[in-house]
Amino acid sequence: MKHWTLYVEFIFLFTPANAQISHAGQACVVKEDNISERIYTIREGDRLELQCLVKGHPQPQVRWTKTAGSASDKFQETSIYNETLRIEGIQRVQGGRYYCKADNGVGVAAIKSIRVDVQYLDKPVLTVHQTISDVRGSYYQEKTVFLRCTVNSNPPARFIWKRGNTPIEQSKDTGVDIYEPLYTQGETKVLKLKNLRPKDFANYTCEVTVRNVCDIPESSVTFRLTNATTPPALRLSVNETLVVDPGKDVTLSCEVTAGFPKPTVSWSRYPNPLPRNSLVRNGTLTLRSVTPADSGFYNCTAVNNVGNPAKRNVNLLVRSMGNLTFQITPDSNKDSESIQMGRDLKLSCHVDAQPQDKVNYTWYKNAALVYNSDSLIVLRSDPDMAPGTSSLEIVDMKFRDQATYSCVANFPGSTVPELRVDVNITQSSVTPPILTVPAGGQVVSVREGGSADLVCLVDGKPRPPVLWSRADKDLPMPTGEWAVETRNGRLRLTNVTRDLMGSYRCQTAPYNGLNIKPRQAQVQLNVQYAPVLDPVFQDVRSPNYQFVTLRCLIQKSNPARVASVRWVRNGEPLSSLTPNPQENPQLKFKLDPSNNGTYECRVSNGVGSSTCTFNVSSRPYNAEFYFDTPNPIRIQKVNNYSYNLQWTQREPAATDRIIGYWVNVRTVNMFSKQIDKKEPVKGGLMSYTLTDLKIPVSYEIRLAPITTYSTGDYVSRTIQYSEHHVCGFEDERICGFSQDRGDKFDWTRQNHLTQNPKRSSNTGPEMDRSGNKEGYYMYIEASRPRVAGDNARLLSPLYNVTAARGPKGSSRHPYCVSFFYHMKGKHIGSLNVWLRVKSIASVGDRVWTLDGNQGPDWIQANINVNPSGPFQVMFEAIRGSGYEGDIAIDDVSVTKGKCKQENSVSNTGTVCISQCYCRVKFIQDTGLGSVCI
Repeated sequence: MKHWTLYVEFIFLFTPANAQISHAGQACVVKEDNISERIYTIREGDRLELQCLVKGHPQPQVRWTKTAGSASDKFQETSIYNETLRIEGIQRVQGGRYYCKADNGVGVAAIKSIRVDVQYLDKPVLTVHQTISDVRGSYYQEKTVFLRCTVNSNPPARFIWKRGNTPIEQSKDTGVDIYEPLYTQGETKVLKLKNLRPKDFANYTCEVTVRNVCDIPESSVTFRLTNATTPPALRLSVNETLVVDPGKDVTLSCEVTAGFPKPTVSWSRYPNPLPRNSLVRNGTLTLRSVTPADSGFYNCTAVNNVGNPAKRNVNLLVRSMGNLTFQITPDSNKDSESIQMGRDLKLSCHVDAQPQDKVNYTWYKNAALVYNSDSLIVLRSDPDMAPGTSSLEIVDMKFRDQATYSCVANFPGSTVPELRVDVNITQSSVTPPILTVPAGGQVVSVREGGSADLVCLVDGKPRPPVLWSRADKDLPMPTGEWAVETRNGRLRLTNVTRDLMGSYRCQTAPYNGLNIKPRQAQVQLNVQYAPVLDPVFQDVRSPNYQFVTLRCLIQKSNPARVASVRWVRNGEPLSSLTPNPQENPQLKFKLDPSNNGTYECRVSNGVGSSTCTFNVSSRPYNAEFYFDTPNPIRIQKVNNYSYNLQWTQREPAATDRIIGYWVNVRTVNMFSKQIDKKEPVKGGLMSYTLTDLKIPVSYEIRLAPITTYSTGDYVSRTIQYSEHHVCGFEDERICGFSQDRGDKFDWTRQNHLTQNPKRSSNTGPEMDRSGNKEGYYMYIEASRPRVAGDNARLLSPLYNVTAARGPKGSSRHPYCVSFFYHMKGKHIGSLNVWLRVKSIASVGDRVWTLDGNQGPDWIQANINVNPSGPFQVMFEAIRGSGYEGDIAIDDVSVTKGKCKQENSVSNTGTVCISQCYCRVKFIQDTGLGSVCI
């Protein structure tokens, strides 16, 4: 095995997240509004694709969220954790403000937003209306008619009215008015025909357009106005309330009695949709074998876009009867709770039915029909009871009134079966209820996940049902109901959870028994569960031969008493401890290579056991790859390339001293190298150059730290050959470039296919530097809201400068900054290039500048710079005096060494790259670089 040595210059590189939003998909226009927020315009039904370009180390996590609009701060959609947000077939309701949040735990999270504006144009709707005084008549001469055209669109539509094929111009026809009603927000245009003339009887067309935005075609609707034009009218074949038996077929016919053009008839149901077995044909609705669930309001509507729609409603009631209940009410004036001779008694009967008011109740005494008399009074609808309740009052009860009373409920003439309830009334057959909890049943204990029976014993004649509810919490029962009825007083709970713990109330129901004050009792449900511990899992790292303390916190437990605590290492028991109820378990020991492993603290309370798990190790944490390395690829001879691999070490001081790294390079075969290095520091950026890689082969790189005693976990990434050492901005990450936060607006990534079709043709490039329509470049948009002097700054990644000396003993190593620029337009401002050295607390030094119109071609510039430390290159574009001032750059590279002699710029003379256009200003040599004049 070969031994490799790594020489590293440490640079503190824990950087907060930085984010920007790139767009793809099928955008129509991407622009900026007056608060420098991008607006992404897209046609409804097209694909939306937004990508959050993030930088920062460690690599940030990306989260997409959306608000319904600029005024809302509540997220309307589930968050999406992905760098790319993609919506296929976007709908108008999905427009709004989208937020990209990038967070890596360092500093404040970066948030960028973009407003998505979904463009659409619906089919317009044209309706015709008369003046209010003329609604009964036909549309004939000397009447005023309003043609109202309404459309949903974004942006607001433009309306054109035509009579026949001729546009109507209000200024040339005194018989018409065209106006927009108040509060319609551009969605409606009205054509008013004043005192109809013979020529006004014609075809009228309303054309709407959004001016070809997003290539949305115009739309139109035509209406023929004649002297026979009339609004619709309807007649129903049934009454407005229709009561039928279940199982019957129902036919509802809606006959059109007036209307021209011929109205269209439709049926609907409120609040539910039409039943699945319904059939609508020629204005007739047929329902097969109706059930009570088919009951509801059925609406028939006729529309011909003249006047208001004609509507008729049918309330369909399908007969049904539910539970029949009874009540025995002793003499309420005497506060009695039992039957007593010489006192009044009321028997009540109620059934839940539909329709409730159509139920007929019949009372029988010992099977004989009861007629009203001085001692027996039948109330068809008892005002003292729930609606739909019938009562039989027994006045001054005598011995002869002791009998069996029957209540029969039915629908006269219906096939719905009648319901019957019998009540035996004697002094011995009716006794007040007694409700008790059996011995030992006041508290019911159950293990979580098990079943429990809560019991309240009820006695009495007749024996009433028992209602159960929660007593100490304003919560429903497990079934979701507020009360649960049981016939025998036994409530069965299954799969019990700890949130069901508490008091439960049982009470006698006021029906199917005596109608007196309910009897009540309570039962306590005690749900037992295993201890809840913290942490459930914890990764513990420590250097060898230092003490480690593991603590297991008991947060809650039922029962609270701890029965046992056991510590286990790698499945083998360590010790059996006698727990102290006042203390949480802990284990302290000295870590060495022999006792690394998985430690478990198993805590039991007699009901169940739970475990705190600790992964205790002296192994170092994994490395974290640095993904924002600028220009990591270098081309070598013989079709080879090298890759500059960079990373930081996570928590290097947490374990034994790291002495090196294993680097595994995998293709078909794998080879490994051990890299020795000095002890890393937290946030220190390390690098290693992989050489002799074959073009265009991709490689999986695995990296693991090494200590004296162990090797850490491997992390892996894939690297591949790419031409991105020259940044053509083809990647949506724009090669690690970022927008400066101190400028007025941002550079925009664009290609020929994403250009605004309404842009000026007198400025900006048609295609990228290579002449490819799909190739991207960066440019500034000089149109509104930009004003003269507004600047946009684009920052390169940080280029690391090693301590190696430059040529001929120079203390600085030269670098070549190369790029292409495009500066066409009569309002071109300035393009500046700045060098920002990281160790110097300043904006930087300008090393190149150019202003004014440079013609229609892409022009290359090469700049020699000699930075004294890690540096960034900043491209600053300044807006000129007008909108024809777009500036663009493409194919940017920063390479070590001086620029080639041709087309390079030095401080010893003038080199013009374009012979026709060269107005580069001279800048004094600052020591940071030599510049073009």
